[in-house]
Amino acid sequence: SLGQVARNFLTVLSNPRFMIFLLIFTGYWIVFWQEFIALPLYISSYIDPKADTELILVTDPLTVIALTMVISFLAKRLHAFHAITLGTLVTSLGWILLIVHPSVWMAVATLFVVAIGEIIQQPRYYDYISRLAPPGQQGTYMGFAFLPLGIGSLIGGKFSGWLMRHYGEELHQPQMVWWWVVGIGITTTVLLWIYDRLVRAETVDA
Repeated sequence: SLGQVARNFLTVLSNPRFMIFLLIFTGYWIVFWQEFIALPLYISSYIDPKADTELILVTDPLTVIALTMVISFLAKRLHAFHAITLGTLVTSLGWILLIVHPSVWMAVATLFVVAIGEIIQQPRYYDYISRLAPPGQQGTYMGFAFLPLGIGSLIGGKFSGWLMRHYGEELHQPQMVWWWVVGIGITTTVLLWIYDRLVRAETVDA
């Protein structure tokens, strides 16, 4: 019933551990969305204006399709939360490749690493959230699982716009854009680690 849905909704909102986790994990999506927001503009403005950015961006989904089964098998012994943390770190560090050598092929390599991080954390993310949910509330919790994705997209767009304008157009240091992206990812990883130690505790075996 509508009343039960409303009660489930309020129950999720009143779960501080879960809401803190979602807030922290928004950082992952701020980093991830830059492949669609900042990267195409960066490539066309500072690497190669003739580059086919749509073809470059295909790297991520192709990597996910090709390697999901293998990487999921290799990472299956990791606890779900640790897989989430590791995947966040891998995705974040991938952008360093583009800083070291800004080129089309290094952009492809960056997206490959970003996709590896995505494969490591994504399935275990939903696994972790399903375990957090009390009986009968899995659907509500899984609905909230998409909240970081949406917030990350909104924040990531405005944030990358400021970064590209400030460091690209004003300071002519476009590589600094990616240091900020890496910094957000590492900060998110550290916050997840702290959450794991101080908040998550023994509430779930994940």
